[in-house]
Amino acid sequence: MGSSSTISSFSLVGCRGLALVFVGVLFSLLPLRAIEVPGSPAKSGAGGSWSITLQPVGLINGSPVVFRVTPPERLKSLSGKWLEHEVFFSADPQGKVWYGIAGASLETRPGKYPLELKGVSASGKDLSFEKPIAVGKGKYHSIAASVPKQYTEPNPEQLQKISQDKAIKQQAFSHVTPEREWTGSFHAPVKAEISDVFGTSRTFNGKTQSVHEGLDYAVSEGTPVAALNSGTVLLAQQLFFEGNCVVLDHGQGLLTLYMHLSKIEVKEGEHVTGGQKIGVSGGTGRATGPHLHVAVRWEGVYLNPATLLSLQLP
Repeated sequence: MGSSSTISSFSLVGCRGLALVFVGVLFSLLPLRAIEVPGSPAKSGAGGSWSITLQPVGLINGSPVVFRVTPPERLKSLSGKWLEHEVFFSADPQGKVWYGIAGASLETRPGKYPLELKGVSASGKDLSFEKPIAVGKGKYHSIAASVPKQYTEPNPEQLQKISQDKAIKQQAFSHVTPEREWTGSFHAPVKAEISDVFGTSRTFNGKTQSVHEGLDYAVSEGTPVAALNSGTVLLAQQLFFEGNCVVLDHGQGLLTLYMHLSKIEVKEGEHVTGGQKIGVSGGTGRATGPHLHVAVRWEGVYLNPATLLSLQLP
């Protein structure tokens, strides 16, 4: 599936079917206490041992994960690789513990995947460590919905707009900031019920299929929308499927997206803090009614926002 169709799958199915999606919400909010991954000798032969702590417990496909790494000695830098993606780390103020955000896509098959770490000690010595990280299979649902015909059978003019939007999104999403901008835990953008969960397979108008790669909140038009965490506004404009859309860059390859807004209240390049108002909810783009769609993207992979919002972060 191309980028435009992938992004367009974020639209609302509507605020119906709460009984069905409630099961998905419960599943996505399983206990998220940290789990210790036993260490093994560092490849470089450094003294001591490495310690890796994960959030969440029971990592599944579609889930974000935070790696908490304690190396055997103080480091000047730490980098990682997991599931063929770079993992960017930042240290705590004492320089003893390093944190990095990553994630497993919906397409990730159950299995163990090595987390490869490389660091440089305070004395300039190279250190390395590798540990398999287990990924399980999540349970996701299927539903059907109806939307205006233009969103499943666009005319030539609309196809041109879709193509233009695709280029805009590709340019925005190619931007990766290694430095961490997020601080502390991520918080919900609104106080409202969830009307559709992450990972739901959907059929529009009986034929167009997509996967819901975000989280929908059942809010009326005009509800203030807040940033999940601190970051920089990467994109703030109207798009065909997404409607009025804001994308925030939180650093370490992590983005959050806010769609179907009736009004955008930030500008591209602007720095925002967690909880800051970035817009007002609406029903623009491919939506069956007013709501807020929030998505989480990490290095091209869409992850479950509900899990990210449940993590206890420093």
